[in-house]
Order: sequence, then C-alpha cells, then structure tokens
Amino acid sequence: MTRASYDIVAASYAQLIPDAHDGRPLDAAIMRAFADLTGGPVADLGCGTGRITGHLHELGLDAFGIDLSDGMLDQARTLYPHLKFTQGDITELDLADDSLGGAVVWYSTVHMPAQEMPWQEFHRVLKPGGYLLHAFKMGDQKGHLTHAYGHDVDLYVYWHDIDETVTNATEAGFNEVARLVRQKGVDERGPQAFLLVQKRNPATREAS
Repeated sequence: MTRASYDIVAASYAQLIPDAHDGRPLDAAIMRAFADLTGGPVADLGCGTGRITGHLHELGLDAFGIDLSDGMLDQARTLYPHLKFTQGDITELDLADDSLGGAVVWYSTVHMPAQEMPWQEFHRVLKPGGYLLHAFKMGDQKGHLTHAYGHDVDLYVYWHDIDETVTNATEAGFNEVARLVRQKGVDERGPQAFLLVQKRNPATREAS
C-alpha cells in the first residue's frame, strides 16, 4: 500500500518538494549539527526522491539512499546521478552489522505506528558511537490520506510522541543527544520533532 502510493506520486513529489528543508532554518540547523558530528558512510533511510541524500552529500558526508519505492528511486537517480540509491525496506536492511557511521530517518516512519519503528534494526547497522537523526510529526494521532501530491493514494499517517520515541530508542541501545521541537509551518498540521541519538558503546550499554 505505502510502496504503491509512492510509486504513483513520485514524479509529482519531486516537482512539489524539490528542496531539502523548504526554507526551514531550524530543520537545516539540526541537519548541519548531525553532519558535523558524523563520519561516513551515512544512509538516508527512506530517502524518497533523494533530496536529503543530496543535501547530506553537500554537507560533506559520504551519503547514499535506500527506499522501498522504485518510483521514488527513479526520481532520485535522475536528480542525483552521482549518488548511490538502492531499493530496500528500512525494517530489514541489507546492510552489515556496525557498517554505518550515521543514519538519517527523515519522516520515513510517518506511515508506521511508534511501536513498529525498527529501532533495533537501526541499532544493528550503526557503528558504536554512530549517530542517527530522526524527523517526525509530533503528537498522538492517526490519519488517513486518500489524496496527496495530485494523486489518489491510500496512506495512513502517524504522529509520534517524542518522549515515547526517546524511550523506544533508549531501550534499543541509543542515548539521546538532542531534541528539537518547532511549531507547525503554514503547510503543516502540527508541531514537528527532530531527535538526535547516538548508539551506545558496548561498555556503556546499560547506561541511562
């Protein structure tokens, strides 16, 4: 359902949302902080049309993208031919253990409830000390989209509570580094949250 919907809207999405941060300086600021802290390689998990992957590359990171939708990947490869994009499911990544210096999950869990977010899988593929930046809609609600980006779709959209998200990340083996919550923009329905976490080293696995 999610994959089919994004295959349908891919070309329109690329035209309607061409920029990494749509002129939102706070979003851009936490991405720069992530880039300053992180070494490569960095995976953009749920990369869509590649706009965040491209921005990570511009920030000096060795970045590549993974997405479920072949339609979105076609757009990404056209827009950013110098970068690598592969088809994959972020809940079951075809990546080796401890292989990533960093990862970005930029609104790519918006179609799954909080309890299904694959924190253990993210933890598996990150190196100890590696950083993950997660952007999501903040709140406690579920919606159903039947039309988006000029097309009929069938998508459920979830808002996640930030404290619950931190708890889930911590239980999976991450430490919270920073969080940012900003109020909604003119084209948004609610506050937006950005969470930066770091994979604990084995020696500090049980740290709070």
